[in-house]
Amino acid sequence: MKTALITGASGGIGSAIAQRLAQEGYLPVLHYCSHGEGIEEKAAKLGGFSVQANLGDTQEIERMAETVLSRTGRVDVLVNNAAVSISGLLTDITPAERRRLFDVNVLGTIECTRAFLPQMIRRKSGCILNISSMWGQVGASCEVDYSASKAAVIGFTKALAQEVAPSGIRVNCIAPGVIRTKMLDCYDAGTLHALAEETPLGRLGTPEDIAAAAAFLCHYSSDFITGQVLGVNGGFVI
Repeated sequence: MKTALITGASGGIGSAIAQRLAQEGYLPVLHYCSHGEGIEEKAAKLGGFSVQANLGDTQEIERMAETVLSRTGRVDVLVNNAAVSISGLLTDITPAERRRLFDVNVLGTIECTRAFLPQMIRRKSGCILNISSMWGQVGASCEVDYSASKAAVIGFTKALAQEVAPSGIRVNCIAPGVIRTKMLDCYDAGTLHALAEETPLGRLGTPEDIAAAAAFLCHYSSDFITGQVLGVNGGFVI
């Protein structure tokens, strides 16, 4: 059975991806950092298990990789989904907040990939899927740091895809639009309605929309797709 590790699986998008990949026949490994309530039980129901690590700490990432590989022997699909978000004017974001944002969103993605890449290279097979954002494609006011971090994920995707393609490893990226998760809980109903109206398809996205795209990019039918950024945003950014 192939193994899929999904980082940030305690959140809406990560959880939906884990469930969808389990349905596709993968043994799912659900990563979480600090919000692990019920994740062990969910992982067990999906036929997998959970692991904890602070992705802002390279040593914890290495420990996680050792744990996962000792239990599974391999990771066929790595979904770098874990991220943190900060909103506010560039001049109002503190250095500590900015550092945390880049430590998780950028360095966490890079270091997780580095930890699992060698075993993919040895097998000449693997799929890496990074989750960016439409703001990484076009930028957003009051989300400058977040946009920059997600743009870095896109650049990382394209560069790594070229580097590891000779080893039979594919690297792609999904750039979600406005997705109905807990991250939107800070907005009132009027704001959410306005965001839906701004979306050409007339609704907010769901975690299942992202999970469906993830399943497609991880499937063998996408074996000739690498280095691509798939926008799942209802037409918000074209």
